[in-house]
Amino acid sequence: MELPAEGKRSGLLALAVLGVLLVAVLTVFTVFDGDGDGDGAGNGGSATPAATPGGQDAANADPGSDGTQAPSGGATPIVALGEVAQAHEVMTKYMAGLSTYDHASKPATWSAPLLRLTTGDTQMEQATTLPTDKAWAQCEADECSSKGTATVVRDAMISDDLVRDSGRSISSVVDVTAALTANGKTTTESNEWLVTVKEESGAWVVSGFDIFGLGDVGASDESGE
Repeated sequence: MELPAEGKRSGLLALAVLGVLLVAVLTVFTVFDGDGDGDGAGNGGSATPAATPGGQDAANADPGSDGTQAPSGGATPIVALGEVAQAHEVMTKYMAGLSTYDHASKPATWSAPLLRLTTGDTQMEQATTLPTDKAWAQCEADECSSKGTATVVRDAMISDDLVRDSGRSISSVVDVTAALTANGKTTTESNEWLVTVKEESGAWVVSGFDIFGLGDVGASDESGE
């Protein structure tokens, strides 16, 4: 028995509607499934968040007791840069002072401020002096005056003697220039000195000096032969 034409059209229309709905449902499922793959392991991605640069190093590092990060390497310097600068200032002030005087200078008054920059022992008392004998007589006759300047050239040695408990010391090469004026004429002389300072009661003081190359730090007994 054949269905009327009107019934056939209604049935085809219903099938068409069902087909459209089926396609729409499949499309929705496909879209949502693709989004999930993008957040997960699909498309070569990873569900685990990536570590930030340096994050692993920070996790493996051992923080100090105060919560700060310890240095990654290298030993603690014997003398901090700020202290080295203070030591250099003492060296240059003392060495420049030795070459600064005039014919009216009095030994005790002239030497007192310089000795305060030293260990104050007998050796330094003997080294902290004005020109003597004929040299001083000539200076007085010529009404001379001398002006000294000093500059640290380089550090020769920085040490901390734990065995003999003598503390920290620095030996540096210091260039000293003295401009001597006598009878209205000025002559200039420059020399390099090896100056040593040591730490006493938290302050740097001069403990010795010598012409550079004579008693040079680290020099061999056979040097120059």
